[in-house]
Amino acid sequence: MTPTVSGSRLKSTVAALAADRFAGRRVGTPGGRAAGRWLAGQLRAIGASVTTDEFPVAGVRELYRTPEFAWSAGSTHRRGAHRQDFAEHLVSADLPAPRTGELVVADSTGWRDKWVLAPDLGVAARARIEGAAGLLVPRGTDSAGWMPKMIAGPPVGVLPVIAVRTGLHDEMARAGSGTVTASMPLRTVEAIGSNVHGVLREPAAGSPGVLLTAHFDGVGDDPQQRLPAAADNASGVAVVLEAARLLAPLLPDRVGLAVSLLDGEEAGARGSAHHAPNVRSGTYVLNVDGAAQLGDGAAVEAGGPAHGLLAALDQAGWETGVPLRAGAMPSDNRRYAAVGLPAIGIGMGMPGYQTPAETADRVETTTLVAATRLVVATVLRLAVHSRGLIALPHKDELQREG
Repeated sequence: MTPTVSGSRLKSTVAALAADRFAGRRVGTPGGRAAGRWLAGQLRAIGASVTTDEFPVAGVRELYRTPEFAWSAGSTHRRGAHRQDFAEHLVSADLPAPRTGELVVADSTGWRDKWVLAPDLGVAARARIEGAAGLLVPRGTDSAGWMPKMIAGPPVGVLPVIAVRTGLHDEMARAGSGTVTASMPLRTVEAIGSNVHGVLREPAAGSPGVLLTAHFDGVGDDPQQRLPAAADNASGVAVVLEAARLLAPLLPDRVGLAVSLLDGEEAGARGSAHHAPNVRSGTYVLNVDGAAQLGDGAAVEAGGPAHGLLAALDQAGWETGVPLRAGAMPSDNRRYAAVGLPAIGIGMGMPGYQTPAETADRVETTTLVAATRLVVATVLRLAVHSRGLIALPHKDELQREG
């Protein structure tokens, strides 16, 4: 029977994960936990035996109120919009209430209780010693004018630090004076993540096992703003679920097939770091992080002893017509490669990356289908090269439905 890739099912999975009820799916939140439970049900529906495992995640940044930023100089008054004009810097100390102070530039004297407009964090030590109100450093935006959100990074400092849109930072520098009022209600929390694992079949002795992975967590909603996390990585999860559904009846019984939907990737790939050391030696790992916009080709990064896996992927790209290019994929695949597993990360674009504009309607059905076909063809090609052949569908037989 010819396997059919369901575009409608792929889009439905993306829309479900990006919906309001999961609130951006940040690790350790009620929305993140609810998304994990929903995904466990999806795995059971395709015949997988499902388990979950929890792990601690420290150092997660959390906005507990919407921050404020305003600057006035003479007749100029700017009230910033969060994530468009300003955003939290990950080294910022918590500033729960608005603080007002005079604006000074970095080469001025007398910084006490003043907001210092600086080109970078190089003046942080002086600002701390002199008792500055805080630092204002420049940050760029994406093509749509958003500052992507992050929730993990370097250690927190002792001063409030606010990232200001580069154009506004330049305007303030030209003025060289004024008054700033700002708050940054940003705290560091500990969370409990939970991976969701599904086994469709265990590998026979001496036979290969394949693990399909994708992280389901996002950076989470802001207090008054949705961040749907549709491309990163509801799209990858949809592809892995659909590929597993198609592969389950096609692979020979001796070949193992499992799925791991990972939590905590946005907080430092914690879920895969927790899981990777427990994976059976020699298991082939295919990780999908972003399958929303194919563009000029799929980015591919191989790690560990992945020569055979990379050869299978290269052949699958030819069979499915999906162009491949070498590209950095700093995602969960690196955690599996680090423990000596053959691992490949695949990415096909993330429009609106980690902003409110990362919505389900921007995830292309054609890209979801292409990514699914590529993963399925790669795994089938691996099966061909491992002790005996199976009947492979022709490259045009992985049809698209919906």
